Parts: sequence; structure tokens; C-alpha cells
Amino acid sequence: MTFELLIAKYGLLAVFLGAGIEGETIVILGGVFSHRHLMTFWEAATAASAGSFIADQLFFFTGRHARRWPRIQKIAGRPAFQRATRLLERHPASFIFAFRFIYGLRTISPVAIGMSDVPAAKFMAVNAAAAVIWGTVFTAIGYLFGQGIEQIFGHLPLHRHVLIAIATAVALVIACALTYRKVRAA
Repeated sequence: MTFELLIAKYGLLAVFLGAGIEGETIVILGGVFSHRHLMTFWEAATAASAGSFIADQLFFFTGRHARRWPRIQKIAGRPAFQRATRLLERHPASFIFAFRFIYGLRTISPVAIGMSDVPAAKFMAVNAAAAVIWGTVFTAIGYLFGQGIEQIFGHLPLHRHVLIAIATAVALVIACALTYRKVRAA
């Protein structure tokens, strides 16, 4: 089976799962794949939004119902968790909307929100809106990135196009992480 057929057959599932587990890199690749016409833009954006929404709901309910578990208590003691909790207490609705865009707080935040007094219905509503925006924005970044690769290098075989996209996305994530750490340390 060729790489193109694998992506055409399992790409949306990969974007859905990747959005919930890993995040931006997989969603950006979904945008690149949509640029290559292996899936439509809206299919990729919908898969990304749904994966992010469902994962965050699961993490929220884990925090809500498993707050006494030793593993959750251990997570609650971490500095990132404490930072998330402080931000949540100061700006609940804004934090629920924005946490998925803040490096280092994406997976821990729904657990912290679940452990708070935020009503489940409020979290679900704000989480749904934020997931749709996040999924669409990062899919669009990948789509535009795919166009940029094609303009710079011409029409490449898919595997080269994907390798360039992965390498650049990983480099950007690392650069953002290093910048975030530098700013936080200052």
C-alpha cells in the first residue's frame, strides 16, 4: 500500500487521535495533507477539533472523578499544574478558552479544571468553541505551510513534502518551547 493510500485511508483517524494525544504537529500535518488533496480541509479541521474536544473532555472528567487517585494527586503537585490552577482561578472562562494555545499547559489544564468548581456544562460549551477554533487555525497553518513548501521546492513527492513539514513543525515546536522556558525563567 502506498503512502498516499495509507493517508487517504487512515489520515483522518490519525488527525483525530493525534489532536487529542499530541496536538499541533499532527494537526498541522493534517493541513498539509489537505493541501495535497488527500483529505478536504474541512474534514481535517473537523477531525482535529473533535479529537481535541473529546480528549479534553476525558481529561476534565478524569480530574473531576479521580481527584483522590495517587497518580492524579502526583500530577496536581507539579509546578505546571499549580500554574494552571492559578490562571484558572484568576480568569476561569478565558483560561478554559485559551489553555490549548499555551505551551506546557495543554494536557494538564483540563485535569486542573476538572478538579475545580467549574461546572461541567460551562467547560463543555467553552471547550467546544475553543476546540473548533484551535482545530481550524492549526489545520489552516498546515494547509498554508503546504503551499509554502510547494512554492519554495516545487511539487515534491508526498514523502519528501511530509518529511519537510514534520522537520519544520518539530523545529517550530522546539523553538516555541525554548522561548517559553526562557521567558518563564526571566
